[in-house]
Amino acid sequence: MLELGVNIDHVATLREARKTFEPDPVWAAVEAHLGGADGITVHLREDRRHIQDADVERLRTHTQIKLNLEMAPTEELLEFSINITPEMVMFVPEGRNEITTEGGLDVISHEKHLRQMIQKLLQKGIMVSVFIDADKEQIKAAENMGVQVCEIHTGPYAHVFHSQGRDKSSSEVQRELGKIEDAGEEIQKFGMRFNAGHALNYFNVRHVAEIQGLSELHIGHAIISRSMFV
Repeated sequence: MLELGVNIDHVATLREARKTFEPDPVWAAVEAHLGGADGITVHLREDRRHIQDADVERLRTHTQIKLNLEMAPTEELLEFSINITPEMVMFVPEGRNEITTEGGLDVISHEKHLRQMIQKLLQKGIMVSVFIDADKEQIKAAENMGVQVCEIHTGPYAHVFHSQGRDKSSSEVQRELGKIEDAGEEIQKFGMRFNAGHALNYFNVRHVAEIQGLSELHIGHAIISRSMFV
């Protein structure tokens, strides 16, 4: 059955706008769990713009839901993740000036650096994932490094789906869905788990969810946005 991981970063974004104690992302994780979520995702950024170290620590001690920790491949964050021992670490690219993650991680260019980090995490029993574009060479490189999960960046599909008036029959939409589907087949061929996420919402998620072999979707902004009105 397809699983849902809820990203709660933007609960912390709202809290940090006032530098106060609420809303509490840990309580958001509890509510998501009670609502049926299979996991929680948080992105601990280098600049700590939303999620803080203490949030991740409290998620481990105050919740019983599996935790996916997104992070840039840095030594500081590697040490932190090993101490926290989340169920999964997902390596993502990170730019200080970006509003949100703008593309997949280039695992080929960072192979030597990533390989060492991946092995350290695996030795601690932490599942390792990478957030990558729908590119077969990136998938092959990830498998070669020992990665267990590949999450395909669905941002390009989401952008085209919106620009084409939410018309699934559009050739551009079909092309992007085809890329995700082909990437999923490649991931599964190598025996890795196939996840997807980024910019998915209540309007565009169904067509991705229909792709065969998909294990888990990670969705955050759309869910947090809707929660303000329901």
